[in-house]
Amino acid sequence: MSISSYVSRLAEVLVDYSISIKPGEEVLYRSTYEALPLAMEVVRHSVLRGSYPIVMLDDELITETFYKHAVEGVLKHVSKVDKFVMENVNAIITVVSSTHTRYLASIDPERIRIVSAARRELTEIFLRRSAEGSLKWVVTAYPTKALAQEADMSLIDYEGFVFKALKVDRSDPIEEWKRQVEFQFKVVEMLSKASELRFEGPNLDLRLRIDGRKWVNDEGKHNMPGGEIFTAPVEDSVEGIIEYTYPAIWRGREVERVKLRFKEGVVVDASALKGEDFLKRMLETDDGAKRVGELGIGLNYDIARFTKSILFDEKIGGTIHIAIGAAYPETGGVNKSAIHWDMIRDMRESKIYADGDLIYENGKFIRGVI
Repeated sequence: MSISSYVSRLAEVLVDYSISIKPGEEVLYRSTYEALPLAMEVVRHSVLRGSYPIVMLDDELITETFYKHAVEGVLKHVSKVDKFVMENVNAIITVVSSTHTRYLASIDPERIRIVSAARRELTEIFLRRSAEGSLKWVVTAYPTKALAQEADMSLIDYEGFVFKALKVDRSDPIEEWKRQVEFQFKVVEMLSKASELRFEGPNLDLRLRIDGRKWVNDEGKHNMPGGEIFTAPVEDSVEGIIEYTYPAIWRGREVERVKLRFKEGVVVDASALKGEDFLKRMLETDDGAKRVGELGIGLNYDIARFTKSILFDEKIGGTIHIAIGAAYPETGGVNKSAIHWDMIRDMRESKIYADGDLIYENGKFIRGVI
């Protein structure tokens, strides 16, 4: 099958499955110009179904120019246009399609923090509308040379990786996603009966409560590819230490070997092998940035390698991610922050206990548990 066929099939999955477009709905499509072929296919599939697409193509050079030259008042400004769009569109398709993955590497972290804090209002509108069901959204990826380089892959190999992870290389991608969702539902059903989880392994001794919280099954409706389940721990229950295996990446800035220590749900000590100063600055964004907003478990075993793209990496089968910052309201979490920073740990040498019982080891749930 040709690349154009994969792209067309991806657009169809996004429109018909992920956001289930309806006639008369307005759909915002956002990507860089590199993903123009996908933009064209999304527009084609959208208008054929009677919806109205709004296309916004961006470029990292424009964003870098903004961060580099904006005075403080501009950094703190929240556009009325951005707010109107966030409050009124029916659906948003966001496509990760970087032309340069480290375009903010030379920007003062304080400038990034100021913008993040100022746009907290937009983040809260997005989270509220998502939770109440008035805003449908999905984030996906389009293979670019920059993303392939970040993943240490050739473009041809990376295209294969992406389209396999999205399941658009299959004869019926939507049926494949339904099977994945059914497997994940069984895990959700089991974990929903637990009150406390404990994680043990090398540089890992962490416990937290999940009683009263809801596990969300990532069906590929908000992330394409899907392949995780997630919840929000009780905010003051997180205790212990965790060292993240893979680099933690926030808006192009890479922080290696992040180690966090929690007490009563708050980060009381943070270190990193590389990027420690940036890590600590981001933890000071606001009060919520020092608390856990999400616990996720990667269950997509078709994704087996780290690519420095959170869209794929948080789904890697045999991993967990414990994110600092804003919680998703639909989980029952109440932590608020301008940031939501996923950090990933390989669990193939670690274990998970639920209410004292071993349920997970060697990167998989134990047979018989689900």
